[in-house]
Amino acid sequence: MSKTEIIRYDASMAARWDEFARQSRNGTLLHQRGYMDYHSDRFTDCSLIALHDGRWCAILPACIEGDTLWSHRGLTYGGWLVPFKHFDATVMVEVMDSACQWMTDNGIKRLVYKPVPHIYHRYPCEEDLYALFRHQGRLIETNISTTIDLTCPLPLDRGNKSGVNAARKAGIQVGPSEDWQGYWHLLSSLLDERYDTRPVHTLDEMRLLQSRFPDNIRLYTATLDGMLLAGVVMYLSGPVAHCQYIGASPQGKESKALTLLFDYLINMCQQLGYRYFDFGISNEDHGRYLNEGLVRQKSRLGGRGIAYNTFEIVL
Repeated sequence: MSKTEIIRYDASMAARWDEFARQSRNGTLLHQRGYMDYHSDRFTDCSLIALHDGRWCAILPACIEGDTLWSHRGLTYGGWLVPFKHFDATVMVEVMDSACQWMTDNGIKRLVYKPVPHIYHRYPCEEDLYALFRHQGRLIETNISTTIDLTCPLPLDRGNKSGVNAARKAGIQVGPSEDWQGYWHLLSSLLDERYDTRPVHTLDEMRLLQSRFPDNIRLYTATLDGMLLAGVVMYLSGPVAHCQYIGASPQGKESKALTLLFDYLINMCQQLGYRYFDFGISNEDHGRYLNEGLVRQKSRLGGRGIAYNTFEIVL
């Protein structure tokens, strides 16, 4: 008989949740309650906690819609967060068995599960993938991200090296910025013009999140004589420096301002000791459409493919 019990998270557990996530093998900035709960008005939280012999042994960031549990619909990835010690595949199987039983008992008929990609793991942490297999988990979506291994980075291609040199000679300045309003105006205009869409986060949301995580969420820009040409929002968490929003004006593209900014960021993150520099995914339509031009641009900067997968368990 399983020794694992499943309980539902409530707000009184926030401090303990955050500490567990920080000490886990695979928790990131996205799993802190200050980040997860900023859009609590859009998602009904149904995060789960697994107790093994009465002690917290795993936590699952999750929300619920109808009879489906998502881990997590409002996050790039969710998945069970687990500790370094006293947790192996045997415990993970018990946790998943008990969680599936808890879901069934509570009228949930489907689990959509987005495991934390391995580049975010501080130590090997794929026991959940085995547990998914044991429950006939089915791969339903794959998005491809482009990532640089900063311990042995591939060099920029010849064209990008020339672009970096040209941008420097032109006097373009790159570095950290507090001009969130200016960059959000530029980014929103670009997304509206190209894709008839808006950034996932509003300016107010980004300001809120940045105020909560000032060491982890930062804006970097490229300017020329005070004119904003390009920008990147960096999420710095665990072993990964992740690009969340990337944008460049037509002049910024022509002047290679974004290339210079990326060269600066890649070198900065390597010097700060990050293991990976992740450009983010290049997909639309739940992975079915691949933006080939975008993938090529990122690969020419030295990145190669990392899969962000989504699985489904029908209960």
